[in-house]
Amino acid sequence: MSIKIALIGATGSVGGAVLDICARFPDRFQIVAVASHSNVEALFPIAKRFGARYTYLSAPTAETVRSFEREHIEVFSSSSGLESLATLPEVDHVVFASSGTEAIKALQKALSADKDVSLANKESIVVAGPWVMPLVRRPDQLRPIDSEHNAIWQCLREEPPRSVRKIVLTASGGPFRTWSREEMSRATPADALKHPVWSMGSKITIDSATLMNKGIECIEAMQLFGVPASSVGALIHPRSQVHGFVRFSDSTVKFLFSRPDMRLPVASALAWPERLVLEDDEELAVPPLSEWSFEFFEPDMERFPCLSLALEAGRRGGAYPPLLVGADFCAVVAFLERRIPFTDISNIIERTMESYSGSAPSSLEEAIELIRTGERIAQEVCDHGG
Repeated sequence: MSIKIALIGATGSVGGAVLDICARFPDRFQIVAVASHSNVEALFPIAKRFGARYTYLSAPTAETVRSFEREHIEVFSSSSGLESLATLPEVDHVVFASSGTEAIKALQKALSADKDVSLANKESIVVAGPWVMPLVRRPDQLRPIDSEHNAIWQCLREEPPRSVRKIVLTASGGPFRTWSREEMSRATPADALKHPVWSMGSKITIDSATLMNKGIECIEAMQLFGVPASSVGALIHPRSQVHGFVRFSDSTVKFLFSRPDMRLPVASALAWPERLVLEDDEELAVPPLSEWSFEFFEPDMERFPCLSLALEAGRRGGAYPPLLVGADFCAVVAFLERRIPFTDISNIIERTMESYSGSAPSSLEEAIELIRTGERIAQEVCDHGG
């Protein structure tokens, strides 16, 4: 009997990895619903190819709705449409592969409806973790599919939580791993978008170049795995073959080693507790021993202060993770638009964090609003010269 899947974020890179795995194993997985914010051109052929019966678009035109309905595909929209799609009775497993906060309430509804959930949406946990994690009803109901968190999730299976001493996420170091701070000050957006390992969207690629992405992932790990900030860290691993590791109280370490390909963590999450056969594909098979790398470096916080800022936000908690997310978004956009130098990204985020004097959020709505507050303060800093 196949697992029936709703895929939110079907037109992005992670969504593409999910579709690839589902296409390889049509007897195991059936796509019944697909969602995109507004990318009709990409969503329509996906829905047709996989025989999806339901779609979601935030604001479809009447002609778009008719186009889908001619193919006998029901279209959800409006603020509650995504929640309806995520809780369809015929859906067994909901994959959240979109970015931003649009799908957080749908995630809450899916967990409350006892759906299996695979998650690659950082904001859902970094910003909304206190209102999402209590809804997880059973072990492994929530399965991370970001490569690093998926690695930790696999390493922690059947391990007693009290034995965990340290969770370490790895980072490739991005395109500026060996650059000086002065060299980075002259970097262009084109330089920063040349990631040496992963192919991702522009925002997350810049976050990888500043190491902010790794810092945000550390905050996410604190929430996902229920550990304090002191038990989470990061190391530079240029080859991105070891995605994360866990040190235990008996002085042993477990880590997950694989090629840097999103299809592998996706496959583990969708098929759990089983494992799919992927070893016959050269792109996904374990690399030959001669290509294995166990080279690790401590991150340089002076050259990459965004990592330090994110870890501090995680330690402080409360308002600071959503403020960080908002300020980072604003600063990255300013850099991509060539309004600030690369090295001002961290300066803007730091000044935003320092200037906030409000209280911690007491609701999901307040947490999401703090992202906007971070964006607003960061924009004011940008307007006054960084």
